[in-house]
Amino acid sequence: MSPYIAPAERRLLGIGLAVIAYFMFTGIDSSAKWLGLAGIPVLQIAFLRYAIHLALVLGINVPRNGFTLIRTASIKIQALRAAMLLGATIGNFIAVRYLPLTVTGAIAFTMPLFLCALSVPILGETIGWRRWTAIAVGFVGVLVIVRPGTEAFHPAALLCLAAAVFSAFYFLLTRRMAGRDSAATQQFYVGLFATVILSPFALAFWVWPSDPATWVAFFTVGIFGFVGHQLITVAHGFAPASVIAPFSYFQIIFMAGSSWLVFHQPPDVWLYVGAPIVIASGLYIWLRERKLAKPVTPIAEPR
Repeated sequence: MSPYIAPAERRLLGIGLAVIAYFMFTGIDSSAKWLGLAGIPVLQIAFLRYAIHLALVLGINVPRNGFTLIRTASIKIQALRAAMLLGATIGNFIAVRYLPLTVTGAIAFTMPLFLCALSVPILGETIGWRRWTAIAVGFVGVLVIVRPGTEAFHPAALLCLAAAVFSAFYFLLTRRMAGRDSAATQQFYVGLFATVILSPFALAFWVWPSDPATWVAFFTVGIFGFVGHQLITVAHGFAPASVIAPFSYFQIIFMAGSSWLVFHQPPDVWLYVGAPIVIASGLYIWLRERKLAKPVTPIAEPR
């Protein structure tokens, strides 16, 4: 008989796995930025991210379960989910080439704000004035970070916001498929559709790495993605989303470390002002939805 594991211990394990997953997600952006700066085309980087992801999903699941992972309750929704995540990935991968990871990471945390707002027309949910206020305050924080109309503003910031919108749609569609398809099936279709869509564009303009560090990033952009998504899925098996969600903000620490140590781009003072505003808004929405016993808004953005 296996030893009894106390719920508190299982939650700590879930939190630990989630924090590691957020480190992996930082690895995706760091690898993508490195590849972009090395001259690898964005669509090839996105192709690598999903092709390696798909190969790992198939390599791990097919020997154990055969091709049962292709069974889905709705191929249309899975295709749309994949398209939304692909849009978020491409927008983010373009943005990280031009902006510090700390900026793209902070803007990515607007996703729960978009998710909360979009749940009204798409899911028919009702949002009170408190959460609408939190959404508005969160976007004030974004304005502080990107400073439109100043020399510091870069149009790539708009791609980060677009990526956050795509991510919000992705999570809404994921809610629709909750309990209908397995995590392996959902990962399979995300990798399959993205790989098929990107392959003609990536292969037509293929560029091989020219140095050892770029070769490492060449493979890790997909490995980080697969491992991160696997860990976050397992983490939710040990602890509920309401417990894990706040720990996604560890990712901004990982982003800052990578930006500073790897790319020599330390955060500027406006990030220290704007990022806490965005984070506080997301946390308030999370707390409010938890209090109202609604599905907890995920805070971290998928890649």
